[in-house]
Amino acid sequence: MNPEPVVGQHPSGGRVKIGFVGAGRMGRPIVDRLRAAGHEVTVLVRRPEARAAAEADGLTWAATLAETVQEADAVFVVVLTDEQVRSVCLGPEGVLAAMRPGATLVQHTTSHPATAGLLADAAAPRGVGVLDAALSGGPHDIAAGRLTLWVGGDEALLDRTRALLDTYAAPVMFVGGLGNGQRVKLVNNALFVAQVGLAVDAVRLAGSLGIDEPAILAALQHGSGASRGLSVVAGGGSVEAVAGRIGALMLKDVNVVRAVAHGAGADLGILGTVLASDAVEKKVLGQAE
Repeated sequence: MNPEPVVGQHPSGGRVKIGFVGAGRMGRPIVDRLRAAGHEVTVLVRRPEARAAAEADGLTWAATLAETVQEADAVFVVVLTDEQVRSVCLGPEGVLAAMRPGATLVQHTTSHPATAGLLADAAAPRGVGVLDAALSGGPHDIAAGRLTLWVGGDEALLDRTRALLDTYAAPVMFVGGLGNGQRVKLVNNALFVAQVGLAVDAVRLAGSLGIDEPAILAALQHGSGASRGLSVVAGGGSVEAVAGRIGALMLKDVNVVRAVAHGAGADLGILGTVLASDAVEKKVLGQAE
């Protein structure tokens, strides 16, 4: 028996047809990497004022979800919230209703793990595959081809889709069944926010001991207490800059991880204590009294 082909790969090894829903700071560099690899990408552009910009950049665009995805071999979803994922993917006017049999949905947006199951349930009757592909990194990582992906779903489907993901991500890690990509991402983000909060409190402690903020941030990056969270605080230049950089985005993820843990009857433990601290609530997430 011949092995199944890479998702969307033509017999000649030519370009893959891709539908792309969502752009912004994360989606656009993925589009650029896919196009640079020779794939045919159609981007959803709903606002008339955005169409001129898309055309100026040489993008192929469509005005509706159906037009964006109906001919695609693979569809990528990179929106902002769980609610947006469900809105664009589910229902009679959603992405899954318009995708052709044999196509694959790659869902990158941080969302509730249960959403991955809803997508799979809607996709199965249409013969569409779903990959729960949570991401970690920023636009600069995508541009360099080193975005981290934690992928849940069918491992064989991932293997057939890996060539597309490899155009902008490394490593691409299989983490188990659908929803596990999101579960790994939520644990990662909870740990990251806690680390930022600890870095904020370390700066406070250092100040109480007579060490100014620039000095302690520079010093700790070379010690055993270094972390990605500390690097974010140092990269922002000060504690005060942190909330403006990551607050709104991380608040969404912290709320989701709390809800998921509560629903599973799981104890957040020390992570929960740090996430509920003033250092995190006020300094990192920017929450008022």
